[in-house]
Amino acid sequence: MPNWGRLRMAGPDCSPKNGGTRLFCLSGHLNRPGVYELPMGYNLKKMIYDVGGGIPNGRTLKAVVPGGSSCPILTASEIDVSMDFDSMMKAGSMLGSGGLVVVDDSTCMVKFALRIMKFYQHESCGWCIPCREGTDWLKKTLVRFHSGGGVKKDIDNIQYLSENMLGRTFCPLGDAAAMPTISIVKKFRKEFEDHLEGRPCPFEKAGAAELIMA
Repeated sequence: MPNWGRLRMAGPDCSPKNGGTRLFCLSGHLNRPGVYELPMGYNLKKMIYDVGGGIPNGRTLKAVVPGGSSCPILTASEIDVSMDFDSMMKAGSMLGSGGLVVVDDSTCMVKFALRIMKFYQHESCGWCIPCREGTDWLKKTLVRFHSGGGVKKDIDNIQYLSENMLGRTFCPLGDAAAMPTISIVKKFRKEFEDHLEGRPCPFEKAGAAELIMA
């Protein structure tokens, strides 16, 4: 905000497309979480390992939320990408608020999806039926799934309902709840299958590292 006046006077030519710097908030499973001012277009992989100090306790990277909880996730094989608006769009996600959440291989992605959905279900004002009913149903289904009560058709139903929330709410909160859920189901479907028909969460048994999200 202190620079807004100067930027307005300089005009758009001073920062074409994705130039300049921005603040990135690095959280999750990192050795050096924090808020860093970095150039737009900074490589995501370098951001995690050079700036954030990599993954603690000898764990490996599983996924990254690149720009806040509403963004589709990226897997470990997708992080060699520039952190700018255009590159993130091509990668199938968004730069969003610049709030990164780094997830290691001890994390249950069903529980991770549930944690995100609990937040959006709580934040929903209830005005729009797709958001009000959709987030509530998704939360209840993910709770049941994580406790071992899910059935195979639930996996497709989670994805189908999330996809049908997109663009059907008065504000973007419905989309914000749906986009990460869709990406988690698509990219980590096997983890959902591993919770079917009364099976206990394999990650709870193994002992997952605490995930602190900014």
